[in-house]
Amino acid sequence: MNKLHIFSPATVANVSCGFDAMAFALENLGDEMIFEKNESGKVTISVIEGADLPKDPEKNVAGVVAQAMLDDSKADFGVDIQIIKTYKPGSGMGSSAASSAGAAFAINKFLKEPYSTLELVKFAQMGELAACGAPIADNVSAVLYGGFVLIRSYEPLDVISIPTPAQLYVTLIHPQIKLGTKEAREVLPKSIDLQTAVSQWSNVGGLISGLYAEDFNLIGRSMQDAVAEPVRKHFIPHFDALKAAALAAGALGAGISGSGPSVFALSEGDVTAEKVKQAFDGVYKDKGIDYKLYVSKVGKEGVKSTGIL
Repeated sequence: MNKLHIFSPATVANVSCGFDAMAFALENLGDEMIFEKNESGKVTISVIEGADLPKDPEKNVAGVVAQAMLDDSKADFGVDIQIIKTYKPGSGMGSSAASSAGAAFAINKFLKEPYSTLELVKFAQMGELAACGAPIADNVSAVLYGGFVLIRSYEPLDVISIPTPAQLYVTLIHPQIKLGTKEAREVLPKSIDLQTAVSQWSNVGGLISGLYAEDFNLIGRSMQDAVAEPVRKHFIPHFDALKAAALAAGALGAGISGSGPSVFALSEGDVTAEKVKQAFDGVYKDKGIDYKLYVSKVGKEGVKSTGIL
């Protein structure tokens, strides 16, 4: 294998109540990446389309991860990377994670897969650290494992795959405004009271139970965030109206995707998910704000090869 094409999915992290601990992958939205081995012994990035990102491999998350893996494995080859972005960085849909985890997946393939999926998460975390200053594991885990994931522990890292109901769909609206992860993290409370903590972890338990049982009503009831949403929603124009419109259209629940500014809603079935898309559109169409709308199944497979040469 000398050349590898992959699809690396977008993700929704936090899923309302699961701050830094839960995420899921999308089925039909993500990055296309092309990796080609060379004899230089170095990582290069020759093409970036769809976003203004650095080609310097020491400043690009895919380059950071690829170099770390080549160094760790003492590989005798280099790699050139091409990145085709289909949604903007800073979206709250795991743009850096798609690149980081995509690089980890591809380099592992070139190395004949000596690393476990959990070890790939650790490498991909290096990209997240470079992107936002924190080695967040939720988005990259969803990319690499697919479906829903729970980060049960960071020290030591413990990632749990959660079953995904077949009829679970996500609708997303991405206001075309700039909101960096670092900025969104700065407003988070440094501590929370016991009552808030109990409410939050009870909802995480309810959400996971609902996913296992395919209890859509319980999934919706559990999508309550008392920690991040109250302080982050002010960054997102008309957030309360978007959430109310989604629920009125039949969504199970809605919240901030990752650190924002995208807003997501989960629905049972594609028909409801499309109605939520129309509801989101109705809120924003006269507000003078550019935006993108997406509907996808939750992607059970995660990152995958789409061509090998």
